[in-house]
Amino acid sequence: MQRIAEANPHLYQRDVENIVNAILDEIVAALGRGDRVELRGFGAFSVKARPARTGRNPRTGEHVDVDGKAVPYFKTGKEMRERLNDGVDLE
Repeated sequence: MQRIAEANPHLYQRDVENIVNAILDEIVAALGRGDRVELRGFGAFSVKARPARTGRNPRTGEHVDVDGKAVPYFKTGKEMRERLNDGVDLE
C-alpha cells in the first residue's frame, strides 16, 4: 500500500488503505455469493466445490469423514503469466 500512496501523493495513506480494503472486501463478498471475479491482465478468482470424502488421521491412521467445502481458486491471466515468464530460464 505504501507504493500506491507514494505514486499518488494527492491521496492520504489511510485513504489508500480504505480503497484497497474495499476492493478486497468486494472480492470476498462476490466469492461468498459464488460469483467469479476477473481482474483483466491479472487473473480470475472463483470458488470450487470440494466434495465430502473419507480422509485419514496421519497420527493414528484412523479413517475420518471430511465434510464437503467451498475453496477459493485463482487462475493467473495471460498477461501476468507472460510478464512472469519473460526471459525466465528455469534450468
